[in-house]
Amino acid sequence: MDFLELVKEARTCRRFDEAAELSEECLSWLVDCARLTPCAKNQQALRYVALKSAEARAALFPCLGWAGALPEWKGPKEGERPGGYLVVCLEGGSRELARIDMGIAGQTIQLAAQSRGLAACMILSFNAEKVARVLELPEGVEPLLVIALGKPVEVRRIVPVPADGSLKYWRDEEQVHYVPKRALSDILLGIK
Repeated sequence: MDFLELVKEARTCRRFDEAAELSEECLSWLVDCARLTPCAKNQQALRYVALKSAEARAALFPCLGWAGALPEWKGPKEGERPGGYLVVCLEGGSRELARIDMGIAGQTIQLAAQSRGLAACMILSFNAEKVARVLELPEGVEPLLVIALGKPVEVRRIVPVPADGSLKYWRDEEQVHYVPKRALSDILLGIK
């Protein structure tokens, strides 16, 4: 697949086939992809916790927020929850630099997942204390990002920004998820 097509297809997904659980091999492979990415000052301070079992996934789910632009929606219903999670954590190192590394690692995981027919949702809206307790993180390790992963059941579409300029995503009556994106001509300020 062409890389631009891969990026277009790797839209945030919030509804999955929950029965399609992710294997340990798959979750480890995704972390391995992230592990090899560039990181600021080569500090390599990110750590990962993979959640594979139904029990672990169920324990994490109530700690998460799912869609800021859809406040009435409380997240995927049973049967449409993720088949696995990766929680990106910080152990030592600079928190400021780790946030940059977290973005690089998160995007790498999302693209790697898409390359295998999976989808991802990067979640920053979560209760860090509760997540740390659920994961039984040791002292000095803090969760930074939760990545929900699984086989997608949600149709996602990129659309032009509407006339009113709103960048809020929405769903139609058939639950197709629409994400407005600015045109290249609106964001490329020039080539010199």
